[in-house]
Amino acid sequence: MRISEVEKLVGISKKNIRFYEEEGLLTPSREVGNGYRTYSDADVEILRRIRLLRRLAVPIEEIRKLGRGELSLRDCMERHAIYLNGQQRNLEHMKTVCAGLAAEGATLASIDIEACEERMRVLEEGGIRFMRAADMGTARKLRRRAAILAASVVFLFLAAMAALFVWAAQEDPIPLPVLLLLVGFFTAVMAGVLLALRERLREIEKGEEDEAFKY
Repeated sequence: MRISEVEKLVGISKKNIRFYEEEGLLTPSREVGNGYRTYSDADVEILRRIRLLRRLAVPIEEIRKLGRGELSLRDCMERHAIYLNGQQRNLEHMKTVCAGLAAEGATLASIDIEACEERMRVLEEGGIRFMRAADMGTARKLRRRAAILAASVVFLFLAAMAALFVWAAQEDPIPLPVLLLLVGFFTAVMAGVLLALRERLREIEKGEEDEAFKY
């Protein structure tokens, strides 16, 4: 079946389905000739399991280990429950701090920043984790770096191939129109790679990394 059919059947967006493919969680077959993806009933069942686990906020790496048989479902769930307990504890303390600020009746201009930060510091020393700007930006930086690295590899490969054809033409002359056509082809593909990279970086900046949680 086509990706549009799978999207309706499972309730996962096309972008997310492709995201899971890129992460190696799903490997649909390709039709001979046109290369279109074809999804089987087994692929649909895999996506349903992925959807369930992602709704429980199970990380992609954990799902990958489950799929490879490197981790049992029981161990995964027990470990994830411990993680969620820690997150719940953090949230409870955040709620306490927020409720305290609300009860004080302060305004944004009059809030006692030093007292509030000292209260949070004491809680952090006790193991509570508050959100930091670095936490929110780390995943985005990693995706941006991966996109740039992948595009760079492809771009350099195409540039090397174009240079190789130019060098070969000097050693064994070929008709100029043919040479220009080949070089033009590689140049066009390289430009396409740069455009694709630009669009990918724009998606990342828009918060595309959170798309996997949207169903």
